[in-house]
Parts: sequence; structure tokens; C-alpha cells
Amino acid sequence: MKFVIAVVSLLLIATPALAQRKDCNELKVEIDEKIKKNGVKEFTTTIVPNEEVKEGMGAVVGSCDGGTKKIVYKRGS
Repeated sequence: MKFVIAVVSLLLIATPALAQRKDCNELKVEIDEKIKKNGVKEFTTTIVPNEEVKEGMGAVVGSCDGGTKKIVYKRGS
């Protein structure tokens, strides 16, 4: 019985970590919708591997694929 409780406890602890791994394209669509709802008409969002994110590239507005990629936002065309 103690074993079953231990296994269930571990699964409950691990579940939020699994839920946080979000697909980049899915997250990008959600972010794009939020930006449009805020009235921004011209912008770009780009999915970039962490090692390629550079200063001046734009604002990082999301992280996806288990933290291996970032979504970068830049206002304007």
C-alpha cells in the first residue's frame, strides 16, 4: 500500500512538468491572438532556438519545447 501511495505521489508531482511542455506552433498562435486582441496590427513573432536569441532581436514573449526554444516578438513590419 505504501508503494502505491509513493507511485501516485510521484505521478502527481511529475504531471505539471509534463503539462508545461508546449508545442511551439501552438504557443505562437496563442501569443499572436493575444497581440492582435491588444490592437497591434503590424508585428512578427518568430520561433528561435535558445542559442540563436540575440540582443536587439526583439522581446522574448514565450518559451516552448521544454525550454529549448523561444518565441521572439518584434513590433512593426
